[in-house]
Amino acid sequence: MHALPLHQLKLMQAIETCRTAALGGHVEQCGQCDHIRISYNSCRNRHGPKCQGQARAEWLEQRQAELLPVEYFHVVFTLPQAIAAIAYQNKAVVYDILFRATAETLLTIARDPQHLGAEIGFFAVLHTWGQNLHHHPHLHCVVPGGGLSADYDRWIACRPGFFLPVRVLSGLFRRLFLEAIQAAFDPGKLQFFSELEPLRDPKGFSEYLAPLRKSEWVVYAKPPFGGPEQVLAYLGRYTHRVAISNHRLASLEDGRISFHYKDYKDHNRAKTLTLEADEFIRRFLLHALPPHFQRIRNYGFLANANRREKLPLCRRLLTQDLTGLLPAIAPAALPTVASEPEPRRCPVCRVGVMVRIETLPPRRYLDSVSSCAVQIDSS
Repeated sequence: MHALPLHQLKLMQAIETCRTAALGGHVEQCGQCDHIRISYNSCRNRHGPKCQGQARAEWLEQRQAELLPVEYFHVVFTLPQAIAAIAYQNKAVVYDILFRATAETLLTIARDPQHLGAEIGFFAVLHTWGQNLHHHPHLHCVVPGGGLSADYDRWIACRPGFFLPVRVLSGLFRRLFLEAIQAAFDPGKLQFFSELEPLRDPKGFSEYLAPLRKSEWVVYAKPPFGGPEQVLAYLGRYTHRVAISNHRLASLEDGRISFHYKDYKDHNRAKTLTLEADEFIRRFLLHALPPHFQRIRNYGFLANANRREKLPLCRRLLTQDLTGLLPAIAPAALPTVASEPEPRRCPVCRVGVMVRIETLPPRRYLDSVSSCAVQIDSS
C-alpha cells in the first residue's frame, strides 16, 4: 500500500468535510414563517463535485463577454494509452506538454495559407478521465470559426461546417508532442516507477516511443456548435466538470459503489459499473491535478496578453465584413448565463427571506478549544 501524495490526502479530507459541521456554517431564519435552516460551508476544492458552481458562473460570465458572433468548433486531442501511462507518473510535465503541443498545432495549421491563413484564438480544457474513471488524458478545444489576417486588416472566416483537416492536425500534433517529451526526458525531467522503470534507460525510452511515431494519434472535430448560445451551454457543462458528479452515483452497498456511465464502444449505451470502494477511490484520485496546475488555458487572440487589444479588433472587422457572421446573433445579443435560484428565499413559505441569525465555527476549531480546555483542567 503506497502512501498518497499530500494533495490527494487534502482532496480526500476536503470531500469528507465538505458541507458538514467540520467546516462551520451559519443558521438562517425566515422572517415570515420562522423556518430555520442550517447551511454548512463548502470546501471549495476544484475537484469536489459540489463546489464548482460559483467558479463556473464567474468564469462563464467572463467568457460571455468574449464570444464572437461566428460559428464555433470543438476539437479534441487525445493522448495514446502508452503516453497516458507516462503522464500518470509525470502529470505536471506531460499535461503541460499536451497543452503546448496542442496549441502549437492549431496555431500553426491555421496560420498556413494552404488551410486558413489566419491567426486564430481558442481555449483548451483538460479532462483526464473516461466514463469508467480510467486515466484518459485529452484536451477539449473551443475555437471560433476564423481569425485575423497576417496584417490584421480583415477577418478570415473558415468554410461553413469545416475548420481544419484533422489528419493534418493529428500528424503535426504527434510530431510536436514526441519532440517535446524527448526534450523533457533528456535532462531527466521524467520519472519512471514500477512497470515503467525500464524507460529510465535512454534506449528503453526510445524503443517505447518508436511504435508511437508511426501510429495514428486521435484528433477529432465534433459537429460545430453554431453560435454563442450553444457554446455557453457546452461550457456550462464541461469546463468545471470533475471526474464524476453526484448524479452518476447509483448506490453504495456492502462496500461496493455503483455508478452510471456511457459505453462509447457499445453505441453509447447507458450502463452501470460496480467497483469495490477502494478501487472507486483509487480511480477518482487518478484525476487529482498537481497543485496550482492550470487546467483551462487561452491561446492566440484569446490569450491573456492579446485579448484586450485583439478582441475589439475582431469585432470591428466582423462588423465591417459580414462574411462568416451569423445573421441572427450580434455581440449585443449574446446569451446570458443562467443564474442560480434565489438562495435567500424561504424554501417553505416561498414568501419570506432567509436572514442569518448565527455563525457556526468550524468543528475542528471547537475540538481544538475543547482539547485545550481538557489540558488546562487536568493541570
